[in-house]
Amino acid sequence: MRSSTLLTLLTGVAAVSASPLPGRQEVTTTTTTIFSSSGTSSTTPAFPIHSSCNSTLSRQLTRAFDETVTLASVARDHLLLHGQSSPFVKKYFGANSTTIAPLGVFSRVASAARGKMLFRCDDPDRNCATQEGWAGHWRGSNATQETVICDLSFAPGKRRWLDQVCGLGYTVKGGATNLFWATDLLHRTFHVPQVSEDAVHHYADGWEEVLGMAEKGDERSGFDSDALIYFAIDVYAYEVAEEGRGCGGYEMGN
Repeated sequence: MRSSTLLTLLTGVAAVSASPLPGRQEVTTTTTTIFSSSGTSSTTPAFPIHSSCNSTLSRQLTRAFDETVTLASVARDHLLLHGQSSPFVKKYFGANSTTIAPLGVFSRVASAARGKMLFRCDDPDRNCATQEGWAGHWRGSNATQETVICDLSFAPGKRRWLDQVCGLGYTVKGGATNLFWATDLLHRTFHVPQVSEDAVHHYADGWEEVLGMAEKGDERSGFDSDALIYFAIDVYAYEVAEEGRGCGGYEMGN
């Protein structure tokens, strides 16, 4: 099943003038245009990229943000089309859950105003340098709208692109939620109040806990970071990567 909405991504890169705040000499923004099957189009707000990301890193992040918007848009359109009847909704959010929460979250990732949010490649809090294995982090109280992408995120083999979903033995059940650029950045946008309005949190940790919450009818499932990510990538796998089959790593209905 494909959503009736056709997503065509056109990326533009533009430089905007400096902010008076130190360390924000230049910001690069990415713009994604979405064309519907009716021929109308809408341009999503840009994800601002700090000048500390050189041209090579900026190009990768530009593509990564485009794919994040694609992932969120496919999830949003699936919810609009199928609502509570979707087996993916029942699996990740519960048999009697409402789609209002995840629909709102994915809509905001795809098209909410970006405000003062910023993604940067330097290490102002020294977490990339001092925390082993960190590939990025939300700056929290130091700068609530900012996210750091550490060098490790750009290392060969660390992240995959959406055209690799269902390839190389990947399954939704067995794969890491941050394996793809799109799922990793989806998680990172959940931390930014400008997008999530501080409504998305970590209630479950991993596949089993996500399904356990849904089976119990826990109303927090629609606001759980892992549940939202598993839902989005599972729907994408089924509707786009391997249409009508997916690569969930589980039997449909279980």
